[in-house]
Amino acid sequence: MSRTTFFEVRVLDAKTKELLCFLDKVEPYSTIGDIKSLFHKSHPHWYPARQALKLDPKEKSLRDDEVLQSLPVGTTATMYFRDLGPQLGWTMVFLAECIGPLLTYLLFYFRVPYIYSHKYAFTSSPHPVVALACTCHTFHYMKKLIETIFVHHFSHGTMPLRTIVRNCAYYWGFSAWLAYYINHPLYTPPSYGELQVNYALVIFVICELGNFSIHLVLNNLRGERRRFPMPTKNPFTWLFFFVSCPNYTYEVGAWVSFSIMTQCLPVALYTLLGFIQMTIWAKGKHRAYSREFKDYPSFRMAIIPLIL
Repeated sequence: MSRTTFFEVRVLDAKTKELLCFLDKVEPYSTIGDIKSLFHKSHPHWYPARQALKLDPKEKSLRDDEVLQSLPVGTTATMYFRDLGPQLGWTMVFLAECIGPLLTYLLFYFRVPYIYSHKYAFTSSPHPVVALACTCHTFHYMKKLIETIFVHHFSHGTMPLRTIVRNCAYYWGFSAWLAYYINHPLYTPPSYGELQVNYALVIFVICELGNFSIHLVLNNLRGERRRFPMPTKNPFTWLFFFVSCPNYTYEVGAWVSFSIMTQCLPVALYTLLGFIQMTIWAKGKHRAYSREFKDYPSFRMAIIPLIL
């Protein structure tokens, strides 16, 4: 019967090289996540999500699922610790990023005092498109909140608090900027009137339904054998025939239609910035699919059919 060889793990501060923790008789099948939990017992204020462990201070952090005996170390392993700072779970991240724009926009729509001139306090715009825009904006973020609570299944991953503050400043700030102009007393309706608004509304509704349908497909993949998403009988999912991330395609489409509906330059700028960021995410996901699955459809693009 073979004898189990235990490991010794030394955890040093990545900056000062000070010994923070010495773990004796660590089982060879222990993961980095297990080591983080053991480290947490001796340093309770550094919970696992705050920890980054590296084999070299200048290298990338080790993944939680990496096994100790498979690492290029001897029976005495030295790891370097870096504090990632306070963390929040992904559910809280999405809630914070969605609730802010939802409430911020409504403050401008209802023209609470001190936003516009005092004589406009709690008045309403005479243009129907302003009320429609508020309804669409509210629906968009309410849908996101419902998806966050009931549809999305997040991993145990977290985001640093400082990053959350930056993201919230971006989403909340842009929401306030859009709302300020759309609900401004001097706002003028789109050039082509109801025709432009109605066509934009139809596109907006289609894109929102499509986005929700794609999220349902992605959610249903969880817990199954690892495979890439495919279209279903739902016509909104047929975009999977052409792009890897149709959720981003529909998201961009919703904001393009909102830009047309309101004919507001800040909305168009926000849409452009969102498109750039979502393209980066979509390309990353597309490359990951192509690497992981040998039978991945070669004609699929990342976000725009046949183009990008």
